[in-house]
Amino acid sequence: MKNPGTPSPIGVFDSGIGGISVLAELIKALPWEKFVYFADTLHSPYGTKPEEAVRSLSLKVTEFLAGMGIKSLVVACNTATSAAINEIRRMCPFPVIGMEPAIKPAVELGSAGKILVMATPLTLKSRKFNELVHHYQHRAEIVPVPCVGLVEIIERNPSCSQEVEAYLSHLFSSVSAEDISAIVLGCTHYVLIKKEIAHVVGDKITIIDGNSGTARRLRTVLQNARLLNTVNAEKSPIPVMAQVTFYISGIEREERLAQCKQLLRKEGIFCEEPVS
Repeated sequence: MKNPGTPSPIGVFDSGIGGISVLAELIKALPWEKFVYFADTLHSPYGTKPEEAVRSLSLKVTEFLAGMGIKSLVVACNTATSAAINEIRRMCPFPVIGMEPAIKPAVELGSAGKILVMATPLTLKSRKFNELVHHYQHRAEIVPVPCVGLVEIIERNPSCSQEVEAYLSHLFSSVSAEDISAIVLGCTHYVLIKKEIAHVVGDKITIIDGNSGTARRLRTVLQNARLLNTVNAEKSPIPVMAQVTFYISGIEREERLAQCKQLLRKEGIFCEEPVS
């Protein structure tokens, strides 16, 4: 790893395009940094696979990104974090930031009603998630909502509002909006359909994700470790020409690359690095 303060890139990975929602927040928080984003679309989704399989895939991606000379890693996937974060941290000589459902901020709202946690089946079954629920269950009613097949819909076409809203309408059909205080998005893919969720459940329900908190955490960790690239720290934020190199597994790489860039452009972020 290069000396602290040098412009080594920050690695980010997810099972597909969902992690782009995290990457966008990281770029907003650290617009002068370089990033390497790995979308493991060949093996997407992670959330329906056995935990051991997800752990193995996550370690392989980590090894690949470590070989790129990254100075930090963001596991932009709740499922991969649940399955492999301890092993990833043991193998990495640099800071590693994971994701977890933002139950704490949802509970701290103090609103009356249920907190629904949308997530993949594997995330909801994980020990990490259930320990989190146990920690806060005395303060709020936390209801896991497994979203089987939703990641696949988003991966096919994140702009397909009609199909997404049909899925969401069925998902929430048995719950009264009046009984819900907040919805926690426990998968980074779901952040890409935040507007559709709000349209289905109504704008009075607070929808929370952990992306901005993850970005703040990364900045703090890098600053404490003296790993921030301060050379261009005065660079203006959004809109910004981001320095991102993409690696995409599987087929249809050009199509996936275009998807990633389009999602970033919606956030006022532009990048021109070629796919590898």
